[in-house]
Amino acid sequence: MNKIINELFNRAGGRTEVCDVTGDEILTYNEHLDPVKFAELIVKECIKFCEHEFNDDEYDEHDTGMWIKAQSIKTAIMEHFGVEE
Repeated sequence: MNKIINELFNRAGGRTEVCDVTGDEILTYNEHLDPVKFAELIVKECIKFCEHEFNDDEYDEHDTGMWIKAQSIKTAIMEHFGVEE
C-alpha cells in the first residue's frame, strides 16, 4: 500500500493493519473514518504535487511549459472539487 495513502487514511480517522495471512498492509474502515475528509486530503495532496512541479528550483528553458501546465492542472483540480487554498 502506498505510504501516502496510508498516512491520509489514518489522518481521516481510518486505521492501517497488517493482514495475518499475506502480511500486506490493509486499510481498516471503522466508525471514526471520515470518508469526506479522506477524499479532501487526497485532493489536497494532488494540489500539493502540482505546486511542487511549478515551484521546482531546478529551472531551465524547457520548464516554462511544464510550469504553466502544472498551474493550470492545479487550478482545474481546485475548481472541479471546490477546494480553496
